Amino acid sequence: MTRDYYNLLGVGRSASDKEIRQAYRRLARKYHPDVSSGDRGDEAKFKEINEAYEVLSDQGNRRKYDQFGENWKHADQFAQASSGRDPSPFFRSASRRRSAQFDLGDTGDFGTIFDSMFGGFGRRGRPRTSLFETEVEVPVSLTLEEALGGAARVVQLPVVAGNRARKLDVKIAPGVETGSRITVAPGQGIKLHLVITVQAHRRFSRKGANLYVDLPIPLADAILGGEQMVDTLKGSVMLNVPPESQNGQVFRLRGRGIPHLNQPDSRGDLFASLKVVLPTDLSDEERQLFRDMRERRDGHDGKKVQA
Repeated sequence: MTRDYYNLLGVGRSASDKEIRQAYRRLARKYHPDVSSGDRGDEAKFKEINEAYEVLSDQGNRRKYDQFGENWKHADQFAQASSGRDPSPFFRSASRRRSAQFDLGDTGDFGTIFDSMFGGFGRRGRPRTSLFETEVEVPVSLTLEEALGGAARVVQLPVVAGNRARKLDVKIAPGVETGSRITVAPGQGIKLHLVITVQAHRRFSRKGANLYVDLPIPLADAILGGEQMVDTLKGSVMLNVPPESQNGQVFRLRGRGIPHLNQPDSRGDLFASLKVVLPTDLSDEERQLFRDMRERRDGHDGKKVQA
């Protein structure tokens, strides 16, 4: 669908740079995802407004847009083809691009190729085809806490396909892990891939959506049982440890892990592994208690008492 950048910003074609800038700021404040109602329509509108401003705020791009409309990106190639110069270097360059696509039609003549490149000038009913799409990868590092709750980043887009370098606000959904790829389409022929790395945590380890943590517990509590406080990524919870629990015994806390990607209501579990802490600096009385316990369990003849 054809979009008129001037109409998107609500200004006339003779608008000054200042009027375009003021119109953009007013609309950006209205439709920015951080202040809007979160409606998908508002998000799409915000992207369109940004795209319009990126073009109309640049004098060179604005002149091309005024002359060629939505095909302004191909203005240089159009002028080259119109002058009768050999277009073959352009085709070779484009064919090396990732995702380059050409519709040669039935006859394969120059007119058909020209239609594929520039959206069908002079031919009615032919669908408009994208010339190419440049793919860009940007590494993003997150903490485990950010992987749990989601995060926002400002990404610097490089100079690609003749566009100016610019910054882009991106949101990363909860549940990503190292190796996840988040794809964003900021427009202007760019497809952005965020390549995620989740940093190692000092206490928790992770496998998929599950988390694992060691739970230190005093010897007496492991023997007698009782409540123990377990740290999670979102506060602490109480765990009831039964009597005579063993070192290395694992307890499962359901729903205390990481959300599954794109399923925020479905979460993994937290597994707490008991690490019994032996007492030190015992008093004479405490040592005697352990001697008494050993004698009771082993018997005076050194053989273990049978229950």
